[in-house]
Amino acid sequence: MRAPPRLCALLAAAALAVAGTALVPQAAASGTAATCTVEYSTTGQWDGGFQGGVTLTNSGSPVENWSLTFDFTGGQQVTQGWNGKWSQSGRTVTVVNESWNGRIPTGGSLSAGFTASWSGSNPAPTAFKLNGATCDGQPDPGGPTDPPTDPPTDPAGAPPKLHVSGNKLVDQNGATRRMLGVNRSGGEFMCVQGYGFFDGPVDDASVKAIADWKVNTVRVPLNEECWLGLSHVKPEYAGARYISAVKEYVARLEAHGITPVVELHWTNGKYTGGDSHCPDTEYATCQKPMPDAKYTPAFWSSVAETFKSDPAVVFDLFNEPFPDRATTDLTAAWTCWRDGGSCPGIDFQVAGMQSLVTAVRATGAQNLVLVPGLAYANDMRQWLQYRPSDPAGNLAAAWHTYNFNTCSSESCWNEQLAPVLAQVPLVAGEIGENTCAHGYIDRVMAWLDGRGASYLGWTWNTWDCSSGPSLISDYNGTPTNFGVGLRDHLKGLS
Repeated sequence: MRAPPRLCALLAAAALAVAGTALVPQAAASGTAATCTVEYSTTGQWDGGFQGGVTLTNSGSPVENWSLTFDFTGGQQVTQGWNGKWSQSGRTVTVVNESWNGRIPTGGSLSAGFTASWSGSNPAPTAFKLNGATCDGQPDPGGPTDPPTDPPTDPAGAPPKLHVSGNKLVDQNGATRRMLGVNRSGGEFMCVQGYGFFDGPVDDASVKAIADWKVNTVRVPLNEECWLGLSHVKPEYAGARYISAVKEYVARLEAHGITPVVELHWTNGKYTGGDSHCPDTEYATCQKPMPDAKYTPAFWSSVAETFKSDPAVVFDLFNEPFPDRATTDLTAAWTCWRDGGSCPGIDFQVAGMQSLVTAVRATGAQNLVLVPGLAYANDMRQWLQYRPSDPAGNLAAAWHTYNFNTCSSESCWNEQLAPVLAQVPLVAGEIGENTCAHGYIDRVMAWLDGRGASYLGWTWNTWDCSSGPSLISDYNGTPTNFGVGLRDHLKGLS
């Protein structure tokens, strides 16, 4: 997708959290006394920041709406949170239930997480109150500076080492494989907006919820400026810290047998032509028509160096190219797509797909590489003619499709996709619809299933599916009406 559907809502919520606006605690059910236990933990720490969480267990009467409070004693400041509405006033942190997780039955438990800043020391809180009643606090047994230790959870073992064989993807044993799963948006926009690394939790429990849908692949959109640590990105979310957060998430996915796809989504370069989305800035705050020559080759060189020893990681070169919106000359658009340089209608120097493949292979990385087409990756008509040369012979075609795209019918798929599928593997890196239903993706999945192709639903985020494709209503994996279609289909294939 071009931009997160709930970007405006996210900005408003994050602004409230940064301003420290207190939320009014909600009372316990009438006539009940809250009896509870809270386990506090940290799941990662870096200079000036950390990620933490609380697990709340209710051993008293059922609670219909909850408010949990605790005090930080070391000057820590919450910057974002999930599975609850987080705020902080002075030392006191308050988290109030969302609309979908307000009830905690007797014996029930729930988890909520956050990221925060710290300086000097980072002691764990020791006192917690649920709706004003004191809970028994359970401090982090490892201490706040210990590295995260996710328990082993997935019996499937390590994900396959995928490579191209003819028009199929095969694993290290030669068995044919398909990439079937979801996108996990957030890594492309949260950092550059200054609110964190990801949108919502990326802990082990959240990954297990994805795996429970029988997902075998997760695509992780990234931001080149955050990865490279450019000066205008908040240092707590840039450079080594951003890279570490991505590596940790990739490791968690692999621990569940899931293939991680690291994908470049937002890039640098001021663009004022057709379909411009942020014409007032050159920064990587929106989708650009093509990757930039200034930073993108360096990004892919660094990413390839980081993951070249792990051939299970897949590289998706660029989210949704649209040089065809900058010029009406399709030959010029496809030439720009492959060769880059000075492209008609584009204000900056472009890095073509060939230069990005070359940057990846120059590191010695042999990982599978996905290369998208034009028209926001929806037009594949000249992909075969212009495809980059790959000395490793490990390129697959990437295609995106939504019900509002031009190529959204079986006749178009037969015309544009079938010739590509006859020669190389095809991965539908994003499939979705803006109807909060699943009629369109049901047709897409049926067509791709019949040809042995791969597909990933957009997106595993708790956005409003009536304004954009969102698969879930909570990070436990409760599907939206749209998400039901993908979940049930994947479970039916297993």
